[in-house]
Amino acid sequence: MSTSPKRKYDSSRRKAQARQTRLQIVEAARSLFIKKGYAGATIDAIAQEAGVAQETVYAIFGNKRSILASLLDISVGGDDQPIRILDRPKPQSVLHDADQRRQLEMFSQDIAEIMTRASPVFEIMRSAAKTEPEIASLMKNLFKERLHNMIIFVQSVAANGLLREGLDNAQAGEIAWALTSPELFQLLTGERGWSKEKYAQWLADALTRILLP
Repeated sequence: MSTSPKRKYDSSRRKAQARQTRLQIVEAARSLFIKKGYAGATIDAIAQEAGVAQETVYAIFGNKRSILASLLDISVGGDDQPIRILDRPKPQSVLHDADQRRQLEMFSQDIAEIMTRASPVFEIMRSAAKTEPEIASLMKNLFKERLHNMIIFVQSVAANGLLREGLDNAQAGEIAWALTSPELFQLLTGERGWSKEKYAQWLADALTRILLP
């Protein structure tokens, strides 16, 4: 007597549903953080906005800080894939290009895209950090990580030719870190009304004048 083999359990649908629920919660949090601020957006309010149970939010994220961190990761990367920013296609193209000026142009265009998505989230975090020590610590780590990434970027530029006399990789990285700050992006696009394209062109020109001979 033969028996048919048991059907192998396919968890792909369940994983897709879990991913969708996670994204619903993050997007609900984005909306509420912008409307009410970090402190005003409670877990209960986020759950209601996302259309899920409060217990589901806790089960997936544990706390509100983790939701904010996930929101920033998605905003910077452009999706919810667990891929470091430097390992993504556009940064990889910049790092492996052989022409310094083209690197700076490509980098500036990518930064403009990233900041368009992420600068509002940085603003939420900056405001929350004033009263939330854990958020302040998170921001400090983000500053360090961003500076580290900028130094790696500058090293790739320096590998293709000289930097301006008197600049080493660390100093050049700090300059790029400052010029690409969310605060400066917000000033130029928010307060002065620059378009994303104008910002990208300005950034490329500024980096070229400051970093290259």
